[in-house]
Amino acid sequence: MLQKQVFKSYDIRGIYPDELDDAGAYEIGQIFLSLICKRSGKKPEDLKIFIARDIRNSSENLCKSIIDSLVSKGVNIYDAGLVSVDVIYFAVGRYDYDGGIMVTASHNPGAYGGFKMVSSGVEWVRGGDLWKHREEMVNFPDKVGTVEQVDIWEDYLDHIFSFVDVSKIKKLKVVVDSGNGMAGIMIPKILERLPQIELIPLFFEPDGNFPNRNPNPLGDGAYQKLSEKVVLESADVGFIYDADSDRVFLVDEKGKFLPGDDVLLVLAKQIIERNPGAGIVYNLVSSKNVKEFVEKNGGRAIRSEVGYVNMGVHMKEENCIMGGEISAHFSYAKNYYSDSGYISFLIILEAMSEEGFKLSEFIKANKHWHRFPEIVLPADNMEKMLDNIRNHYKENIFDEIDGITVEFPNWWFNVRGSNTEPILKVTLEVLYEEDYERRKNEVLNVLNL
Repeated sequence: MLQKQVFKSYDIRGIYPDELDDAGAYEIGQIFLSLICKRSGKKPEDLKIFIARDIRNSSENLCKSIIDSLVSKGVNIYDAGLVSVDVIYFAVGRYDYDGGIMVTASHNPGAYGGFKMVSSGVEWVRGGDLWKHREEMVNFPDKVGTVEQVDIWEDYLDHIFSFVDVSKIKKLKVVVDSGNGMAGIMIPKILERLPQIELIPLFFEPDGNFPNRNPNPLGDGAYQKLSEKVVLESADVGFIYDADSDRVFLVDEKGKFLPGDDVLLVLAKQIIERNPGAGIVYNLVSSKNVKEFVEKNGGRAIRSEVGYVNMGVHMKEENCIMGGEISAHFSYAKNYYSDSGYISFLIILEAMSEEGFKLSEFIKANKHWHRFPEIVLPADNMEKMLDNIRNHYKENIFDEIDGITVEFPNWWFNVRGSNTEPILKVTLEVLYEEDYERRKNEVLNVLNL
């Protein structure tokens, strides 16, 4: 029986098999099929669906179940096996598949299983879309579809390498922490084309139990071993991926972890240099450093609501070349407005190949604002707490497109309510680091008036 809580805002995730089992995956396949037929206007036997999976212990079984579900109605399946999630976006975008399914639970712990899904044109199929569609889904007659194993490695590699000038990528010593996830499979294939890069692999052995660290790079202590390795090996940079490797963070040559909006500065540098006037989307809880850097270098900084899907919408509407979030989703217009941890990997290598480039020095020179970790508060009286902010700071409210953003010359903050639980999230940034505690206490006091 399907459980509503596994249908998330953007994807499907649940503990396997307690919350999401093989029978549930089969049923999800039927709902997905009905929705794709509705969107495309095609019959099941006319559909081509691209599918792949990650290394999770649950993924092989869930993948088999959803393939069986689709094939039972005549759908033609193209199975790429073990690849990262951005390969799905590339394949659906490049070859015009009617849909794509990645069997993954993203950065969740090893006990989880799940799916990320898109329809033709790399349009997201949200978990909420599928849950709602249950009420109107069509039950198609049984037919026999096909399953074909496909290998698109060379086309995929050609695609991601088209974002850089390989001749500009110089010798670098690079530590990559796969966390026993998909990067351990992807990075060696990529570096076959970059013999000048000295790779120091960390936790490259695929293991769905994730024995060496949290599969989420932002989990407690997750990047500690990478930081230590970078310093020990005198490496130029460290990369750390989540389990399905759509997100990538950096550690500089001194072992310091860089949040996603710091990484965005490095990416924006290359994008704007190669595309003068380029539009860069950043979400509204990112540091002001991003907006200042982009505009100082002649780019257009476009502000977005929080959320990877929202970022893609603004990229299309504003004709932007890329977008990035604190969570380290970095999307590219020429990647079908989807994210890729490996396009980002290559762009960063190209940026760092400049003579004398040091990550720590670059970030220090371009980081004037100080953003602190998000504060999460219980909020049983959420509307009252938000009204407290509106009333107290009414002269300084910047906008309410996603929560409430309040701005002053030397500090700003955003307060957002969760859509799924009674909590408020507070992001606060100051121009002068010593002001943080005072401003934080002020905002918390106002919230709890």
